Amino acid sequence: MILLLKMCFVFGQKKVVVIDPGHGGIDSGAIGVNGIYEKDVVLNIAKEVLNLNKFFFDNELDIYLTRYNDTLISLSDRSRLTESLKADVFVSLHCNASQNNSRGMEVYVHHSKNKESIAFGVSILNESTEKLGFDKRGVKFANFQVLRETISYCPSILVEMGFMTNMDEADYYLKAKNIRAMALAVLMGILNYLNAGL
Repeated sequence: MILLLKMCFVFGQKKVVVIDPGHGGIDSGAIGVNGIYEKDVVLNIAKEVLNLNKFFFDNELDIYLTRYNDTLISLSDRSRLTESLKADVFVSLHCNASQNNSRGMEVYVHHSKNKESIAFGVSILNESTEKLGFDKRGVKFANFQVLRETISYCPSILVEMGFMTNMDEADYYLKAKNIRAMALAVLMGILNYLNAGL
């Protein structure tokens, strides 16, 4: 499968992908029941996506992050980067939190229900839940600023990669191999979606 995907991208122009690790700096995002911060988990996954794209796919995708370290970037700047790069897809990475013991992954798309964004979200959701065993909570619709301000440029989604308030899912991200596994699932979901559009 990986070889097939690589062959499909060899003959075309590189696709531009913007990955947005949510939160950062003074904004920690959700704090796990084990003390880990959402901002760190999503940045680690985003950086691992970069590494996997480089070492397993020979940089077949042109991937940019909205932040590369622990800094807080405004939501408008994240959107402006997407526009200026003429991105083919935008994905914002987050982890969830709840008052109860909720678990699983879900994807948000703008409430205009753009079909391409829905298809993109389903691709990442399927890859992640089927390969990693997370419960599938489905595709949902919202008017989040990063979705609202990027939807006119490209398919855009926000992925909630498990709950920091669930002990099993928070502990999952304590292991480097699991960070890499989620990063690979996200990357394969991106590649599967882009490949389907060729």
